[in-house]
Amino acid sequence: MPRSAIARRGEEAHRALVTEEQRRQAGCPARDSGRAFQRRDTSQPVRSAPTYPASSPLGSLTRFRRDPLDLLMSGFRELGDVVHFRLFTRDLVLVAHPNDVRWVLQEHTSNYNKRTRGFEVLRAFLRQGLLTSEGDHWLRQRRIAQPAFHRTRIAGFGDAMTQAAGELVDRWLCGSAPAVVDVTAEMMRLTLRIVGEALLSTDVSHEADRVGQALNITLRRANAAIYQIVPLPGWWPTPARRRLRAAMRTLDDVIFEIIAERRASDSEPDDLLSMLMRARDEDTGEGMSDAQLRDEVMTVFLAGQETTALALGWTWYLLSRHAAVRQRLQTEIDTVLGGRTPTVADLPRLGYVERVVKESMRLYPPAWVISRCAIEDDIIGGCRIPAGSIVLLSPYVTHRHPRFWANPEDFDPDRFETSRQAERPPFAYFPFGGGPRQCIGNSFAMMELVLVVTTIAQRCRLDLLPGEPVGTSPSITLRAATPITMHVSPRAPAPV
Repeated sequence: MPRSAIARRGEEAHRALVTEEQRRQAGCPARDSGRAFQRRDTSQPVRSAPTYPASSPLGSLTRFRRDPLDLLMSGFRELGDVVHFRLFTRDLVLVAHPNDVRWVLQEHTSNYNKRTRGFEVLRAFLRQGLLTSEGDHWLRQRRIAQPAFHRTRIAGFGDAMTQAAGELVDRWLCGSAPAVVDVTAEMMRLTLRIVGEALLSTDVSHEADRVGQALNITLRRANAAIYQIVPLPGWWPTPARRRLRAAMRTLDDVIFEIIAERRASDSEPDDLLSMLMRARDEDTGEGMSDAQLRDEVMTVFLAGQETTALALGWTWYLLSRHAAVRQRLQTEIDTVLGGRTPTVADLPRLGYVERVVKESMRLYPPAWVISRCAIEDDIIGGCRIPAGSIVLLSPYVTHRHPRFWANPEDFDPDRFETSRQAERPPFAYFPFGGGPRQCIGNSFAMMELVLVVTTIAQRCRLDLLPGEPVGTSPSITLRAATPITMHVSPRAPAPV
């Protein structure tokens, strides 16, 4: 069969993924009926979710602002799989059991929308991108974008990933003295370059500091807004909001300039931006406007740069603390590659590297919490979930559920051996979310993570500086509380 026919058939298959069932799950009106929401059948007695005790008039808000991971884990350990938290005027319900996570994200997602404070804050700068949009608009955008993230398409970006990672190692090792690096900052620059080259066929490395600073300001502002006791009116002028507007202008200027240059160009690189610009909605024949392209590119900057960089940073941290795991990873790399640069074709034989990456995201999922708002009353885990409740699904918590993860705080990549994975329900592990709203770029991210870890670990070793404490700082994403400062030393592939 001609290659174009194969590609066309793959695109048709992916467009078919957005079915009428997904319309229903996304909260869109059914095309043929206005069928009412159906409550899940349950024979369990219904009770209110147990409330986590708090002596303050603000409830658990102060503790949630100080350390949300500790609060959620404490509630889970003390009260079980469904826990109610009172945060001043807001009520949150943590849902930790994998089957209940599946219920919210997949089986009955039509009863849960994204109208939560967290998503409203994100929507202020991501606008109508895939992460924050809902309903018919989301379905249209997903249908257009889906073929661009097909595995056969993204495989073509593997060389750009390994080249960028290799040039980063060259820079680290070019000096006479051993390099000491802020590994998360270095991974941010690396993933921004990869996103720029893969998505835009554009070298944005010269914009790395400016774009990175603008993203940092935006995320900090978003995080602060989520934790405000009484949100200020949108028109209220503050220094923080002025900085946010300036950061947004920076990001918009960079993105719109790239889009304008592409539209004016006679060339059409085979990258994700071109795929998005060429794509047409199968119902209307319309493509994406510049504003829609901007929203999707901004979303990819956050999801494709920030979260992937954090996953890499936490992976280097964990490898530095577990010498036996690192040695086994390096042995696999040396055996498979024999000193040559990795390619996409090597991925099936780099199974241990993949397991290391997955285990890193189990312990430190960059998207550490997912929020949903209940549209109508529901029952989860035998507990009544009133309409309007904010339901929290936390990969950080569920990934530590002792019923499904033995010794959950241990770093054990072999948890992800095929035989052991089969013992767990699917939503015991969901670093990319799940259901119809699962991250569209999860295959791209996994390929990038494995290739980057392989390329860097093949040529050098990263060791945490002695006495460097590393804690978590959960905001929109799960960052380290302080820079992860590491010593870089060269290594030669072992003889095989």
